[in-house]
Amino acid sequence: MTTVAPAAADEPDQTIEGRLADSAPYRFVVPGDWNGTVFVELDFASGGPSGAQQALIDDGAAYGGTTRDVTGWDLAGAVDNQLEALDAFAAAVGEPSRTIAMGSSMGGMIAATTGELHPDRIDGVVAACGGLSGTVSQWNQKLDTVFTLAQLIDPSLPVVDIPEDIEAARSLWQDALAEAQQTPEGRARIALASAIGQLPAWSQSVADPDPRDPHEYQAGWYGSLSGDPLPYIGQAMSSRYASTQQFGGLPSWNVGIDYKRQLRMVSADARRVVKALYRDAGLSLEKDLATVNGADRIEADPEAVERFAASYEFTGEISVPTLTLNNVGDQISTVAQQSAYEQRVRRAGNAPLLRQVYVGSAGHCAFSDAEVVTAANVLLDRLDTGRWGGSTVPHHLNAAAERLDMGEARFINYRLERFNR
Repeated sequence: MTTVAPAAADEPDQTIEGRLADSAPYRFVVPGDWNGTVFVELDFASGGPSGAQQALIDDGAAYGGTTRDVTGWDLAGAVDNQLEALDAFAAAVGEPSRTIAMGSSMGGMIAATTGELHPDRIDGVVAACGGLSGTVSQWNQKLDTVFTLAQLIDPSLPVVDIPEDIEAARSLWQDALAEAQQTPEGRARIALASAIGQLPAWSQSVADPDPRDPHEYQAGWYGSLSGDPLPYIGQAMSSRYASTQQFGGLPSWNVGIDYKRQLRMVSADARRVVKALYRDAGLSLEKDLATVNGADRIEADPEAVERFAASYEFTGEISVPTLTLNNVGDQISTVAQQSAYEQRVRRAGNAPLLRQVYVGSAGHCAFSDAEVVTAANVLLDRLDTGRWGGSTVPHHLNAAAERLDMGEARFINYRLERFNR
């Protein structure tokens, strides 16, 4: 059921809301001077509009969407909900002239998936801080990180069999990692696992660490892994539990993975830091890698893998302009995943449709409103003009963001590390 309610005099003219077939709520805000553009986002009905969303509404666009509360890790169901919400929107106010799929975190995955699968409904995509290597690959890489840590720090710690008491599992891990961080040996081993898992060393603890200072770099890795708010290890427990429950089995594996090779595939800076810390600790890197490689491996449930992959693995077959926005110090949606997405798009022959921009900040989806609005405006301009031009060059992005006076402008040039899983 859809309801259309007039807003107060100082608010947008209409709020359209209701519930979808699976009971998920949806909501759109439509300005009185609606320009025909609508943004649809996974998480809007959970609490929007944000400052950035309101700015786009004030510029004449409608903005709305659903929530993840019902679908969870069922990404295919979440995509279907975006389309059903758009149908309800069109029934209430009329067909939009253009539709933008936008979102952050899981919402970024949903935006990119919706655009890839439904170019008949979506005209452009802004995918922020999403795991765009795909479902299976990103969770295989998270397995690599946690597996390596467990073998070298405490094999009794939970890796894939996460107990229902997720908070207890998280506490066990954080206590063990805090203790390891107090010794040179523990710091070296944390660095090795962080490098293999391609965690950012740019963290809330250490901004833009210098790889020539291995101890500073390692402190940044530890911040991303466990020391900072919303730590990687905590999400590795909670989302691992949730996805295994949702897909009826374990959708990740490391059978056949050579962790010595995984380390060789990461950036030269990361390898140098790991080697320096192992030298300082008097440990043998070769011996520790042999320990990890010699440990009993984890097998996936093939049917769970199939279900997880179906919910979605990106193909690169995009046919609408797509802009990805990532902050380089995101400890949850690690930035190296963007190289896997770019590679798939390029191999499919669609590179002209894709642009990827980066922000120098730490934390999950840590963008200012100015940065988010600037990204959206770049995509809108691409739809208006048919070309990207120089719009995604960092100094142009920063100039545009600064003019908005809505927060920091921190776009940077960034060289992506190849995703190793």
